[in-house]
Amino acid sequence: MSTDSKDRVVIFDTTLRDGEQSPGATMTHDEKLEIAGLLDEMGVDIIEAGFPIASEGDFNAVSEIAKNTKNAVICGLSRANLKDIDRCWEAVQHAARPRIHTFIGTSPLHRAIPNLTQDEMADRIHDTVTHARNYCDNVQWSPMDATRTEWDYLCRVVEIAIKAGAATINIPDTVGYTAPVESADLIRRLIAEVPGADEVVFATHCHNDLGMATANSLAAVAGGARQIECTINGLGERAGNTALEEVVMAMKVRSDIMPYHTGIDTTKIMHLSRRVSTVSGFQVQPNKAIVGKNAFAHESGIHQDGMLKNAETFEIMRPEDVGLSETNIVMGKHSGRAALRSKLKDLGYELADNQLNDVFVRFKELADRKKEVFDEDLVALVSVGEDAANDRLVIKSLRVSCGTGGPADADLVMAIDGIEKVAKQSGDGPVDATFKAVRELHPNSARLSLYQVHAVTEGTDAQATVSVRLEEDGNIATGQSADTDTVVASAKAYVNALNRLLVRRGKTGQDEKEISYKDVS
Repeated sequence: MSTDSKDRVVIFDTTLRDGEQSPGATMTHDEKLEIAGLLDEMGVDIIEAGFPIASEGDFNAVSEIAKNTKNAVICGLSRANLKDIDRCWEAVQHAARPRIHTFIGTSPLHRAIPNLTQDEMADRIHDTVTHARNYCDNVQWSPMDATRTEWDYLCRVVEIAIKAGAATINIPDTVGYTAPVESADLIRRLIAEVPGADEVVFATHCHNDLGMATANSLAAVAGGARQIECTINGLGERAGNTALEEVVMAMKVRSDIMPYHTGIDTTKIMHLSRRVSTVSGFQVQPNKAIVGKNAFAHESGIHQDGMLKNAETFEIMRPEDVGLSETNIVMGKHSGRAALRSKLKDLGYELADNQLNDVFVRFKELADRKKEVFDEDLVALVSVGEDAANDRLVIKSLRVSCGTGGPADADLVMAIDGIEKVAKQSGDGPVDATFKAVRELHPNSARLSLYQVHAVTEGTDAQATVSVRLEEDGNIATGQSADTDTVVASAKAYVNALNRLLVRRGKTGQDEKEISYKDVS
């Protein structure tokens, strides 16, 4: 088995491919490059950078990631046809360590889609894996919906893929159907019964439809799998994928019963979690394992008493193990640039001087409005100011009036391509009035499909982080902003999403998914 050792588990991150398939999670080109760089720094072994044939945007992102990544294997996804594989190789060939990942649905339900007999599909698997193998020796093959594929046929096609040259056989639980005992047994039996199985790496790819993705992945490792496919924050379509942070920390904390190890620098987990949350627009639920806001919070009196006497009483891992700062309230209006730079570095942000100056100005403005500036406030400041430099739509001022006596009014001044324009609108509440004023100045047909408000910290002076998702002509864009005024944050988030739609419209759709790849592996 071609792993570093029999106990080494390879981490295959598919945040940029399967994670981005979450409706509304589409990332910009620069965001994909940034996340890939952070994954590489954290020690992810394989980065599945995208689906190159899906669009020019996906192809360009995979190609650039391949050129710039220093350590990780760069993988592209392709369906089981020669055109897909050719396009995939065009993108990943620039990597120091490229991989082609090709797949086909093998269950009865999935075989019916291309209307192939078992023999016809077997021939296609042989031909496409062979074609990929002619490009590089690092080929991964997946029988999509493997957990609902007939056992005899699954063994047959896995053997064909191995003989055709696949070095990694990934067993996807595409719809989150399996359970831990079954997941372990499936891998164990394939290794025992399929000729040549002991010469390749078996991987597991689990979805979380029944809430068992992490358990199923770890069970598969117990059964002999040595690669886990996962995403940051468990991002992914439907209920999501196996969460990288969960499987990595589970093996780290419970090495007594799971004697496996990875190459992940776990102290970088929290920063990556926050960045993926920001660029995807998918907030991490407070009680999410490892990276949730409440993961290391203790409110019960019994818990607090135990924590004061011995932290291990109610904490099975240290906050700093995942990169969570031990201190939280250290910044205020008297803090200077040097202190801010140092604090941001502790939080995982190393900013250039011009970036620091921009954040510092907004930090001072926030500190004048808040008595205490928390770590989460600083993260929000950095995150929401990144796209502003090239925005065509910019909120200049906003005043709203509302109450129980009638409709709300919004007076808006917005710059459009540098020219300030004014609008006044009434609506069913201040946010509705504000969005109507924006639409008056910038008419658009974008449909508001998501509007979420989250308090960054506690207290009446807390910043609100607002996420807005818009859909227009097949494009989806998510905008975020934070402010102590919820209506202002809402307006800025809405305009942020509109700016992203303008960018996509200007690229004539290059970031659109031109090929539907719903339920891919």
